[in-house]
Amino acid sequence: MTGSTPPKPDDAKPVTSPSEWGKGPPPPEVLKFLQGPQKRHFELGQALRIFMEIIRGFRSFHFLSPCVTVFGSARVPEESPYYGMAREVGTRLARAGFTVMTGGGPGIMEAANRGAKDVGGFSVGCNIELAHEQRPNSYLDRWVTFKDFAVRKLMLVKYSYAFIGMPGGFGTMDELFGVATLIQTKKIRSFPLVLVGKDYWKPLLDFISGKLLAENAIDPDDARLFHVTDSPEEAVASITQVAMDQFGLSYGPRARRRGYFWE
Repeated sequence: MTGSTPPKPDDAKPVTSPSEWGKGPPPPEVLKFLQGPQKRHFELGQALRIFMEIIRGFRSFHFLSPCVTVFGSARVPEESPYYGMAREVGTRLARAGFTVMTGGGPGIMEAANRGAKDVGGFSVGCNIELAHEQRPNSYLDRWVTFKDFAVRKLMLVKYSYAFIGMPGGFGTMDELFGVATLIQTKKIRSFPLVLVGKDYWKPLLDFISGKLLAENAIDPDDARLFHVTDSPEEAVASITQVAMDQFGLSYGPRARRRGYFWE
C-alpha cells in the first residue's frame, strides 16, 4: 500500500497499543517463503513480488529531499521522555531541511514524524505489513507498506544521509547494526550514525568497546562509528554539519519528474 494523505488530527494517538506492536504473525506467503526451498513457481512468484515492492519504494521516495532515518521502539508511550526527545529530533531535522524517514509505526517512529509535521516539514514512513498491526501513524505525508523486512530496511537506508538511533529493541538493534555493518564494509559511505540517550545505550557501548574491541572482533575505528548524545540539538547539528561539508548536500533544486516514466 502506498499513501499520501493519512489522517493527521492534532491529538492523534498510535493506531495500536505499543505493547502489541510487532507480535502478529507474518503474511502466510512470507512465512512459507522463509521456511526453506519451495516449488519453483512459488519462488518465482515471490521473487517477482519482492522486485515489485522494491520498484514501488523507488518510485515513492525518489523525489524526496535528503532524508535522515530515525530508528526506535514502537512501544514507547507518548508520556515517555524518549517520545519527547524523538519529537524534538524530528522538528530539528525538518527545520534543517531534511525529510524525516521512519519505520512508519507508533512510539518513537510516530514521535519523529510528528515533530517534523509540527513545523511543516516533510515526513515519510516505511511501514511493515503484519497480521494485526498494519496501519501507518497519523503524521506521514507519504508511506509505503512492505511485506518484507529486507525490502523495508533497504528503503530506510537508501535515501538517508544520516541515521539516528533512539531507544529500542530487537528491530532497532537490527537496523542500527545493519547500517554499522554497511559503513564498516564500505558498502555505504561513512554517514553519521547517532545514538540519542546516553544511559540507555551505555551497556551496549561498553560491550562494543570492552568485549568486541578487546577480542579483536572489530577494529578501533569501528568502535567509534557511533556518536552518542542526550541532546537532540547536538544530534541534528552534527548531522547537518557533516551532510553539508562532507557530502555536499545543499538546498538546491530536486530531481524533476518525467512523464515518460509515469512519474
